[in-house]
Amino acid sequence: MWIANGWSDYAVLDCGGGEKAEKWGAYTLIRPDPQAIWARQALAAWAKPNAVYHRSKSGGGQWEIHHLPAQWKIQYKQLVFNLKPMAFKHTGVFPEQAVNWDFIMNTIHAAGRPVNVLNLFAYTGGATLAAAAAGASVCHVDASKGMTNWARENAAASGLADKPIRWIVDDCRKFVQRELRRGRKYDAIILDPPSYGRGPSGETWKIEDDIADFLTLTMQLLSDTPLFVLISSYSAGLAPSVMAYLLGITAGKQHKGHIEAQEIGLPVQSTGLVLPCGSSARFTAG
Repeated sequence: MWIANGWSDYAVLDCGGGEKAEKWGAYTLIRPDPQAIWARQALAAWAKPNAVYHRSKSGGGQWEIHHLPAQWKIQYKQLVFNLKPMAFKHTGVFPEQAVNWDFIMNTIHAAGRPVNVLNLFAYTGGATLAAAAAGASVCHVDASKGMTNWARENAAASGLADKPIRWIVDDCRKFVQRELRRGRKYDAIILDPPSYGRGPSGETWKIEDDIADFLTLTMQLLSDTPLFVLISSYSAGLAPSVMAYLLGITAGKQHKGHIEAQEIGLPVQSTGLVLPCGSSARFTAG
């Protein structure tokens, strides 16, 4: 498992009973987590949280706010993120992805050459910030205008507003198709697709049905001297090995390199366990 253990502003304090208690800067949040099926510890974090997300039996849910600002910031190394409680229990950051931000920054630094990165399903920009901070040019693509604006705010907060980042609001498939027609190429491609989603014009996306064809299409954008491809999945129905196989029959057939895949997780302070949080697969050229 790849473990995101480099945080100082974030921590899983404890988890159990289908929930996790987390430190987000100065604030403690309790959110649902279906992986945490064991009993939780008797900690003060459970008794006095700043906010709790209650899942509804009919779908969705709502926040119970005790003492929490409308927005606040946390930092991961040189990256700064604006947070706020959102629908479907989210805050604007998936902290387990920090293990991939480290991979992105380290790989780009080690390349010692200009690197052009495409970040698809880019959300609030964690991977975009990591790549830009490491010196890459980045094309950030997400179907949500609101999320893209949020990512731009995160870039500004991180001191990266003047870096070469293209901010694109578009359906990822349509954008890839246009980039192929334009003849554009990228040295690194990052994909963090949702399990299910809709594009700006009502396009539907279901990862089990769509990711294989989409990855085959997208790998045509790789340059002749690629650096890496990184893909993440939060679908319980797709094992890490499945994502590795997809990279093997796409990027791996086009270029020489190494493919590996693992669960990604967050360390739990109270028990020393690691909470699984999806999976990632990486193709590294060479």
